[in-house]
Amino acid sequence: MKDPMKMLRQVQQMQDRMAKAQKELEDETVEATSGGGAVRVVATGAQKVVSVKVDPGATEDVEMLQDLILAAINEALEKSRELQATKMQAVTSGLGLPPGLLQ
Repeated sequence: MKDPMKMLRQVQQMQDRMAKAQKELEDETVEATSGGGAVRVVATGAQKVVSVKVDPGATEDVEMLQDLILAAINEALEKSRELQATKMQAVTSGLGLPPGLLQ
């Protein structure tokens, strides 16, 4: 039988590593573009959009511009989720948890 105190220490260490990884994700950014670079979105690894830039000459078609903005935001958030999954997998590796459990 495993030592309960040892298990408790391991859980605490994992919680500390996860808190550190979450903080790192807040500081890391990902970028996505759409419309050949006409729209640029930056998001953090914590899935917060921090910047949306639109080339002034991008398009005069408002609906097209809205679609480009949505596409760039969705791509940035997907990249952010991938970054987060990679970071969390590194933290929890070796624990024997099923893949995707903490996502």
